[in-house]
Amino acid sequence: MFAVLKTGGKQYKVQAGDMLRVERIAASAGETVQFNEVLMLGGDDPQVGAPMIEDAGVQAEVVDQIKGEKVIHFVKRRRKHSSKRTKGHRQKLTLVKITEILASGAGKSGVAAAIGTGSVSAAAVAAITGASVDAAPAKKAKKAKVAKADAPKAEKAEKPAKAKKAAATTDGDDLSTISGVGPVIVGKLNAEGITTFAQIAAWTDADVEAIEEKLSFKGRVGREDWIAQAIELAKG
Repeated sequence: MFAVLKTGGKQYKVQAGDMLRVERIAASAGETVQFNEVLMLGGDDPQVGAPMIEDAGVQAEVVDQIKGEKVIHFVKRRRKHSSKRTKGHRQKLTLVKITEILASGAGKSGVAAAIGTGSVSAAAVAAITGASVDAAPAKKAKKAKVAKADAPKAEKAEKPAKAKKAAATTDGDDLSTISGVGPVIVGKLNAEGITTFAQIAAWTDADVEAIEEKLSFKGRVGREDWIAQAIELAKG
């Protein structure tokens, strides 16, 4: 008997005993999970879902949390800037072993559903990956109340800081020299204290992700190779 299940936006044909690599799910090694999106069951009595088969499921044991092979992303521009950039990526995956295929009774099995890490809380993901989690929500709420109470003081302290940033922009580089960076973007970067080519050239992937999210650049930094341009411009 075999089943066709769906998880992580992909479909897999499986049988009991198969080892399968799927998009990372929120479970630790040794746990048993159940895939409830079953599209088809094969065997002596084949069934086809519309689109899913009701009350069917595929149970599996989580073997390990792994990463896929490294994928190289290479960008080379032959016109105007003659710049290039190489990045590596390893997709996060979960290795599971199929233990049982249920044609019915999946809803009453009591086994936890296999849920992707993008659909669960940060605490659940941290339990899998071992990453640290932010402070408890109660502490965050307490900090927010304290910040609100000290708002007048914060406003007074903020004015010299803004003046300092404005003064720094007069001694910085002309960031509009970078292709794709106009006056509006220059203003946003200067407001964040970014005024020189050297600062942009030193950005890490984490810095790029943070600045794009904060200023809503939507991938422009990597798409237009700001870092490569800044490195060349910083050399003079």
